[in-house]
Formats: sequence, C-alpha cells, structure tokens
Amino acid sequence: MKNIMVTGGAGFIGSNFIRFLLAAEPDLNIYNLDLLTYAGSLENLKRLPNSDRHHFIEGDICDRDLVKKVLSENDIDLVVHFAAETHVDRSILGPEAFIRTNIRGTFILLEAVRKYWKIDSRKIRPDVHFHHISTDEVYGTLASDEPAFSEDHQISPNSPYAASKAASDHLVRSYFHTYGLPITITNCSNNYGPNQFPEKLIPLMILNAIEGKPLPIYGDGRQIRDWLYVEDHCRAIWTVVQSGKKGETYNVGRENQPTNLEIVQEICRILDRDLPDSQFTPHENLIVYVTDRPGHDRRYAMNINKIIGEVEWNPQVNLKDGLELTVAWYRENSDWVKKIRDQQEYQSWMENNYHDRSIS
Repeated sequence: MKNIMVTGGAGFIGSNFIRFLLAAEPDLNIYNLDLLTYAGSLENLKRLPNSDRHHFIEGDICDRDLVKKVLSENDIDLVVHFAAETHVDRSILGPEAFIRTNIRGTFILLEAVRKYWKIDSRKIRPDVHFHHISTDEVYGTLASDEPAFSEDHQISPNSPYAASKAASDHLVRSYFHTYGLPITITNCSNNYGPNQFPEKLIPLMILNAIEGKPLPIYGDGRQIRDWLYVEDHCRAIWTVVQSGKKGETYNVGRENQPTNLEIVQEICRILDRDLPDSQFTPHENLIVYVTDRPGHDRRYAMNINKIIGEVEWNPQVNLKDGLELTVAWYRENSDWVKKIRDQQEYQSWMENNYHDRSIS
C-alpha cells in the first residue's frame, strides 16, 4: 500500500487529483494536508470514490512539527505538493501571502522530507519521492511569433505570483542536486474544469453569463493561454510520478492558442444553445472590456514534446469538449457554487478587484 501526502488537496486541482487517484489506483492511501484558505473547501471533497482511503488533515505547510508528524506517523513515501497561492490578481494586491506559502512553505516541506528521507548519514528510505506542481507563468511572456516554452526556456516571471513559483521551483531542483532528494516537477498551463474557484476566468464567465451579469474582459481580450482540462493534468502528474526521470521538469499543456476573448465567446455560444429561452441570450452582449491588470502577460504556449516522448502522456480532452463539460458541471452544481460564493472573503475580493476597473 502506497501512502501519499497531498498538500493543498482541498483546492481545485488537488481535489481533482485525489478524486482521480482514488478511482484509478486501489492500492494507496491519501493523507490530505490543507489549511482551508479561501480557495480550499471541504465541499470539493464530498462524494469521493473509495473515501475510506482518504484522510483529511487541516493544517499549514508552514507548520514544521505538523508536517514532520504527518510524514512519520503515516509512513509517507510520496509527497505531491499542490498547496500554493495561485491567483495573479491577488498577488498584485497582496504579495506577502505568496512569499509565505509558495516559497517558505515549500522550503519547510522540502526540509521535512529531506530529514525524513535521510535517516542518518548512511541510511535512506529508498522509495521517498517529492513531486512539485508549478506553472507556465514562471517562463514569463511570449511574443506572437516566438516558439512555445520548453523546459529549457529562460525563467522570467512577471508577477509576484509567478516569481514566488519560480523561486519554489529553484528550491525543489536544488534539493535534488545538493542533497540527492528524489524530485520531479511539472509546469502546467492554465487549468479549467469542475470545482475551480469562481474568481478564475472560465467559472466567472460561466456564472456571470447565466445570471446576466457583465462579463469583464481585461484590456482587449487578446491575451493567449494554453488551456488544459484538469483531468488531463491529473493524469500527467501521476504519469510523471510513476515514469518520470528524477530531477527532471516536465511541461504539461494542450498546445492550443485561443485568446481570452475567444474562450468567453465559446462559453456564450454553449449557453445560447443550452439556454435558448434565457432573457440574456445572446450572452455575448454581456461582454464588457475593463482596465487591464498591471504586467499582464500577453501569451503563453507550452511545448510538450518532452512529456510525450519520455513518459508517453498525451492530453485526451480537447478544448471544445472540455468547455462543454465545464459549463454543464457549473449548471448542475448550483449548491456548490452558492456555498463557495457565500463566503465573506469571496464577496469582498470580487468587490476589491472589480469595483474600480473602468470600462474601456
């Protein structure tokens, strides 16, 4: 029986990863350490398959004693590290939390795992593995004619969020080269799918459109992202954990190039078809252009040749099908949406972020 510690497992990607593993892998236990900040919720962990193998622990990755206790008491042989502050807009308004969680939290985890792995100067636990979840944003931005990010691309972050993730990537890599700690890293493109916190672009646009609220597009809406359905990302992580080379980084993406505006327009088309009697049809009329955020990266694109060639992972869900699945999930899970949105923190954040953005 494999014992896995997942950090941040009550968040969007972490909870989807846990759901995926419990359904796909019968021979493992999951110990889920999550502080339950604004983006983590026990609502995301309801109705898990094989839930008897999931063990939730509320706590902070910056708590050294707690991390040490979880590792030692549960005979952990794999750590999958999702826990992070992840929203660029939040990092612009309040970067300190990103430094604390993404850099200091990762350091505390690495130190705890290193000491747990190396029992003394002569003896190690042979199967311990640390997998770190990162982002394409550490690479910076691309011009329209530049090739996609490869794993060798220069690290050039442009937001406090991206900088904090780049720092954590460097820390993880250093623990392999300095101490020999078995690690792997995945840098993924923009994820979307079930349970995503509704301040992010795709769920925000779905829910606002259904309710007839404005669909705020930053700047001209021509920013390009590589969109990856969350279940494809979960499969990629697990494939790299099982088959990836220790010490290596793998890019994960879908190799698509829509603009943010095109994403919103496609969501509107799906809702026009599914809700023909809505008073808000055509939903595209709800689009408004608002003041762009500072330092907004223009384009991301991922070269995924390495993960395809070395561990034989390929994305399975195309963007059109993924958006269909995602729109359907948010329409069918209004109770989840209400519980998440009713949080005072969510309401105050939306007010702070969008209230003073002028319509352009």
